[in-house]
Amino acid sequence: MQNFQFTTATKVSDAVKTAALSQTAQQDADVRFIAGGTTLLDLMKLDVEVPRQVVDINRLPLDQVEPVSGGGLKIGALARNSDVAEHATVKRDYAVLSQALLSGASPQLRNMATTAGNLLQRTRCAYFRDTAYPCNKRKPGTGCAAIGGYNRMLAILGTSEHCIATNPSDQNVALTALEATIHIEGAKGERAVPIQEFYLLPGNTPQRENVLEPGDLITYITLPALPSNTRSYYVKLRDRAAYEFALASAAVVITQQDGRISRARVALGGVGTKPWRPVAAEKMLEGHAPSEELFRKAAREALKGARPASENGFKVELSQRCLVRTLKLATQTA
Repeated sequence: MQNFQFTTATKVSDAVKTAALSQTAQQDADVRFIAGGTTLLDLMKLDVEVPRQVVDINRLPLDQVEPVSGGGLKIGALARNSDVAEHATVKRDYAVLSQALLSGASPQLRNMATTAGNLLQRTRCAYFRDTAYPCNKRKPGTGCAAIGGYNRMLAILGTSEHCIATNPSDQNVALTALEATIHIEGAKGERAVPIQEFYLLPGNTPQRENVLEPGDLITYITLPALPSNTRSYYVKLRDRAAYEFALASAAVVITQQDGRISRARVALGGVGTKPWRPVAAEKMLEGHAPSEELFRKAAREALKGARPASENGFKVELSQRCLVRTLKLATQTA
């Protein structure tokens, strides 16, 4: 671990100002906000993350989960995963989010990990985490060791010739299906970004994973109110039952009316370089009565364009089966 400056912020404006000033003073300054530290500290110990300054934001008043005027839910950036998962409104109205959070990590980690920290969780690609190997995400231009190496856990959707790393989060898959909005405060003011626009494909710049600018701070997320007769579900397939990342996962939010699916939102995890939302598959579901044939057709559409690497071709079929199962549970046809 490299030396760094450690400061504590008690106001959102102070945190943003501290990061902005550091960035201005040193063009190569690398500032990180820390809350639970369940990812950042690990990566700092591995010398993958080497910030010059770390700003502790645990004292900021951003840990509440509360209703939004007119419907919906507001989740503070510092709300711990355990608190969100067990919140009565989340369990009742946004079950997919509670299920996703409870399927991830361990109770001890969920007690520390925060909503914003989870949004920014870095890939678990072994080559990204090992500085002995080339990695375009960690050091642009060095190459991607995963493409010709161990890639069983990595992405088959949204990849490029420069990176095939997977977004590892369960929470982010559920939030994508729920069409969450991410609220950000930075040196240029406040802005709100739909989660579908927040994550970036690797393309030629795999080191840039999202739209955050230097010094930007996520303050909270909002979830829209869901229509009546809506059910949501999350299914995660993995090598072992606990403390394991997804080989494939699916989050679905389904509204039914008069025996037909009137609204469908789908997101896939474990298979994309970002939480993957197959909009064409959603459209295929809407207006039809639930059936296994319909679900299989939509699942094939959802995986269209998949580009497996040498060891993860099985994920195509696995992800299709995962989505079919999740749709059955959400429509009560399982």
